[in-house]
Amino acid sequence: MARIEIVPEDSWEGDLGEMYPKVVDPTYGRVDNILAIHSLNPRSMAAHQTLYMSAMAGTATLRKVERELIALVVSLENDCHY
Repeated sequence: MARIEIVPEDSWEGDLGEMYPKVVDPTYGRVDNILAIHSLNPRSMAAHQTLYMSAMAGTATLRKVERELIALVVSLENDCHY
């Protein structure tokens, strides 16, 4: 299994600290791994979060559940385990 270095959540300061409330999962109280890998580059984390929010809530043509189902099918087709 690959291991990617990250900044531990309890050490997030400055720009990274400002991102924390935007990316923490309120249900589990932690940052998902897919976002945590951006912790060494807060600008890339902000860009990733902006892209995600746009994709999941950018238009009114699909409900959130439909967007999630599309994301699931795409992940399955790409053999992605997220």
